[in-house]
Amino acid sequence: MKIKIIALGKIKEKFLKDGIEEFLKRLVPYASVEMVELSAIEIKDENLTEKILEAEGEKILSHIKPLSYVITLEIQGKLLSSQEFAQKIETLTNEGTQEIVFVIGSSCGIAKTVSQRADFKLSMSKMTFLHQFARLILVEQIYRAFKIIKGETYHK
Repeated sequence: MKIKIIALGKIKEKFLKDGIEEFLKRLVPYASVEMVELSAIEIKDENLTEKILEAEGEKILSHIKPLSYVITLEIQGKLLSSQEFAQKIETLTNEGTQEIVFVIGSSCGIAKTVSQRADFKLSMSKMTFLHQFARLILVEQIYRAFKIIKGETYHK
């Protein structure tokens, strides 16, 4: 299984970088994971938010292959337990999905074009997280999903 995580913005905090790197290392036996960091466009005028989201959306979509299964992280997405998330990944694998692409938008959200391209919209929580935290939580949950799928122990 190939997994691609497309995220806007750079991670500056060392503790977050270290956490993400740790889980990416742990994922090596289970999947090929690629992290694509795209530059977020700074919004200086709130009236330009939609236009900027569209521009970010074009950048995101240029990194998605036509046959990739796309999961966007969206506030209005579906809430899943870790078990349900693992089941989703296992089902996609069993159906022959070659690549799952996760998309984390900017702090202003995600372009409509990207949301429309999504095969599945996932909400991480009813709470709001910094986008940098969302990356760490996502890679940890992907790792947890593979541990669940393989029936291997992992801290509950």
